[in-house]
Order: sequence, then structure tokens, then C-alpha cells
Amino acid sequence: MVSARAANHNTSMSVKPTDPHPDSPADPVADPLADPLAWRPLRAPSLAEFEVIAEEVFRRLPGRFRSLCEGLVIRVDDFATDEVLDDMEIESEFDLMGLFQGVGLPFRSEQVSGQMPNMIWLYRRPILDYWAEHEETLGAVIAHVLVHEIGHHFGLSDADMEAIEAAADTQD
Repeated sequence: MVSARAANHNTSMSVKPTDPHPDSPADPVADPLADPLAWRPLRAPSLAEFEVIAEEVFRRLPGRFRSLCEGLVIRVDDFATDEVLDDMEIESEFDLMGLFQGVGLPFRSEQVSGQMPNMIWLYRRPILDYWAEHEETLGAVIAHVLVHEIGHHFGLSDADMEAIEAAADTQD
């Protein structure tokens, strides 16, 4: 699970205007104050567009990493269900950006038939809300949430991943 309080990573993927004003600067996203009207064509990505971004983020992960995700289902929805929020005792639907559902790879048994595939849920609205409040790119936030949830697929706990991130931060 990735909560809005847990994500804090940077990679680079940026949102560009789809139809910039003809008099706007070459890159209004780089200098939005130069032409505030250049922001008019920008909008939050739809569920389908968000899915495309998530697929591209996944495609850019190392091949060895992706090969361990065979059979993993990645879904995008606006919010977690009320049942999920209640089960996790989460008060606000905006506090859950991603969720892993299933049995981590180290804990799966080939002898148990009928197991559902492991699934990752990315929740568009909480991710967009987090993105709007922070200086990270949307692609970076999606990548962080996706990689975090894939960590659960590999059997890592939130504490395991926090320790890995802390160790990586000390390496910088």
C-alpha cells in the first residue's frame, strides 16, 4: 500500500500541453508564468490516459524486473472501494494511492490451485491530488507507487521498502 504520506521520489516524466496557444513560448510548462493562457488546454489525465502512463512506466522498468511480474494484473481506478478503505481503516479516500492484492511471490504455493492473480491497483484521484501538492512530476509519482506495489508482489513489507529507500538515500 502507498499512502499519500509515504510517496516521496523523483524521476523524470513531464506533462506537456496538448494544444499550446500559438503565441505561447516554446515550452510553456517550463515557464508557465510567461503565458498563463498556455495552461488552458492542460487537464488531468482520464482513467484511460492514466493507464497508458502506467503501462509506459512499467515498460521502462528493467526487463529482469518485469519478467518477475509475469501474470501480475495492473488496474487503474479513481478511488479504492469503500470496503478496502474500511478494511484498512483509512478515513479519506485520498489517503490511498496504490494497493497490492494477492499473495507475494515468496509465499505463493504451486500446489494450491485456483489462486487469483496478483493485482496492483493505482488510484488516479489520490495520485493526482498528491501530484498537485508536491513538486514531483506525475510520471515520477506513478512510477513510485507502481514500484512500491510491485515490491509487495515480491513479498516486501512497507517496512522493508522504507529500509531499502533509507539505505539508498545514504548512498547518494
